[in-house]
Amino acid sequence: MRHRLWAVAGGAAALTLLTATGAHAEGEGDIRVTKTVVNGGKNVIVGTTKAVDYPVAITIKDDSGVKGLTDVSTFSATNHEGGGFAEWTDSTCVKKSSTTSVCTATMRITPAWIPDYSDADSNKAAGEWTVNATVKANDGDYWISDYIADYKVKRASRLTTDATPEPVAKGAKLTINGKLTRANWENLEYHGFTGQTAKLQFRPAGGAHYSTVKTVTTGTHGKLSTKVTVTSAGSWRWYFPGTTTTARVVSVGDAVKLK
Repeated sequence: MRHRLWAVAGGAAALTLLTATGAHAEGEGDIRVTKTVVNGGKNVIVGTTKAVDYPVAITIKDDSGVKGLTDVSTFSATNHEGGGFAEWTDSTCVKKSSTTSVCTATMRITPAWIPDYSDADSNKAAGEWTVNATVKANDGDYWISDYIADYKVKRASRLTTDATPEPVAKGAKLTINGKLTRANWENLEYHGFTGQTAKLQFRPAGGAHYSTVKTVTTGTHGKLSTKVTVTSAGSWRWYFPGTTTTARVVSVGDAVKLK
């Protein structure tokens, strides 16, 4: 089942739980959406090739019992023209009591479809998204609920680390390079992400945790470079905390031995 969706405005949070009384809704009878959780409360991260499926768990209550979902849609809360490229692919309902069920809709974002969805810049759809749903009871009651949950759909990111020279003498300078890129949903490639703060982190050989040594801002094409004085062997990595539209990412550590 494929559903082409339209866009609406929504709120702002990685995940906000809203009741039907706090959202715009209309229908017939006493059926209501009482809780909605998107992707287990986590951000939805979309790259350039792999389709992403994620659940929207909707708790529904009616005195006659819940029949199910008749429509679920989700869109960018800010980019109304080009932010509705998720599709509803499946749903299941689990009865919790005689009056309450949790119906879970599976939503799918397929990167290959995004560039052709509209003439707008699809990258502007990253960030806050919202959910609408129409629910139905066993006695025929129905309810059309808008803005039942807010969450974030983010562009995937990549980060590399390369330390030179290897091995290095104790007390010598080590150069740590890297590159931060993120998914471009218009041409389905990864482009450098400039002007972003990344943290250089170090873990001593045999240590369990990384600690931040310094922060560096990405330059042209998302490049990172800094020098440090080596005091011990260990692994170096870059960490990017993410933004409201771009996912956090941690590079693979580069282990450096002493001469």
